Amino acid sequence: MKHFTNLKDIPAQDLRRILIDAKKRKKARKKLNNLRTDKGAPLRDKLLIQMFEKSSLRTRLSFYLAIKQLGGSTLTLRPDELHLSKGGESIEDTAKILSNFGDAFMLRTDKDEKLEEFKKYLSIPIINGLSPSSHPTQILSDVFTVEEIKKKPISKLNITWIGDSNNVLNSLIAASIKFSFRLNVGSPKKYYPSKEIIKYIKRKKNKISLYNNPIMAVKGADVIFSDKVISMNDKVNKIKKLKHFKNFKINQKLMNFAKKDCIFLHCLPRGKEVDEKVFSSKNSKVWQQASNRVHVQKSILLYCLGKLR
Repeated sequence: MKHFTNLKDIPAQDLRRILIDAKKRKKARKKLNNLRTDKGAPLRDKLLIQMFEKSSLRTRLSFYLAIKQLGGSTLTLRPDELHLSKGGESIEDTAKILSNFGDAFMLRTDKDEKLEEFKKYLSIPIINGLSPSSHPTQILSDVFTVEEIKKKPISKLNITWIGDSNNVLNSLIAASIKFSFRLNVGSPKKYYPSKEIIKYIKRKKNKISLYNNPIMAVKGADVIFSDKVISMNDKVNKIKKLKHFKNFKINQKLMNFAKKDCIFLHCLPRGKEVDEKVFSSKNSKVWQQASNRVHVQKSILLYCLGKLR
């Protein structure tokens, strides 16, 4: 049994094994519709329990299809339906019940502490579907998409992030260290990564650079990542924050400083951080990026349940 809560905690070799498996599984499904089961149904009779404390579209759909295609089933719980939030039942007791009924638990939470407490008491694997400090399933899938499109290891590419420092960027930074790729982060200084993340970067003697000039950040980029500047439950002055990011909007003028075949990726949903022309251009691969979540999540489930081939 293995948990999947933060890329920092997972050996690079295991992350690569997940990507290799996902590539094989995607290739094998070319002629199958979404609800057809993979050959061998490796997770037949397995139940994935999901709980979403925050809004979800892509994570919810992709995990549902992932376990379905592997031959298993999924049950989605709403926090407001449980004694955990309504009746004061402890995480410890809830975790023991989940462990009795399910084979894996996927949690999308608004508190990192809650994720760690569930991990402490569960006797089944827990997968982080998003937490305030990390979004590991998203970024591992993004690495898969980059390598699929560019047809080379991500370690040979220049990756750029333009936008706020958030959970997605934290996981991208961890991926940069695990897969050894160059990462430029373009953001106003006020919105640089936390001191803790910067210490982590320095400790790992990485290939990560921070720029408060978006042009410097995108020069020579093979891939430009972004995310919504105003995140879910972002408790800030939104008008003021958008003004701070005014010069960091991803438009064609900024894209021209990257390589000609540079691709644009966005974990969605989008906001005002990207121009419509860029988002809808041939360089934008956001729909391929979103659909790949299913394939990688399947391999993550197999990894957690000791079934990765």
